[in-house]
Amino acid sequence: MPDTRAAATALATGERTFIRPFRGEDADEFSASARESRHLHRPWLFPPDQPDAYAAYATRLSDDRDRHGFLVCSRFDGRIAGFINVNNIVMGALRGGALGYGAFAHAAGRGLMSEGLGLVMGQVFGPLGLHRLEACIQPTNTASIALVRRAGFRLEGFSPDFLFIDGAWRDHERWAITSDMVPGGAS
Repeated sequence: MPDTRAAATALATGERTFIRPFRGEDADEFSASARESRHLHRPWLFPPDQPDAYAAYATRLSDDRDRHGFLVCSRFDGRIAGFINVNNIVMGALRGGALGYGAFAHAAGRGLMSEGLGLVMGQVFGPLGLHRLEACIQPTNTASIALVRRAGFRLEGFSPDFLFIDGAWRDHERWAITSDMVPGGAS
């Protein structure tokens, strides 16, 4: 049965998904899904897998003007399929942000994150007023690369030792999309 209260807070709705903000009451579902999805996320991503860690994470996303967090939820049952965050938002001449995301195991491979990313891009290039969205992805994370490629991102470069993740400096490919690359996107 769909979670109508969660759907009522939707920022945008697609055919199979909707996106909405993080909520405090999502802590148990989110952290349980993160624990069940470790095999998908590691060694690239470490989402909060305990309710108290989720609470701190969600608070940072809601309190920091330079970040926006979106939960991608299934329209069928309201379950959280994954999350997409826009971090390090810089306005002014750049009007850009850095994309971070992860799918949960029960939703992986079903196209829900692709639809959710399209909905988030509508928010990013619409109400948030950004021009550029960048995703920095470790080259071995083929699922993440496939997601941004499907969304229309272009490969812009390679950065050795770019981010400190899981105890080491990791190389990343830099993928980006600008509002003028998206049908209906602002410029």
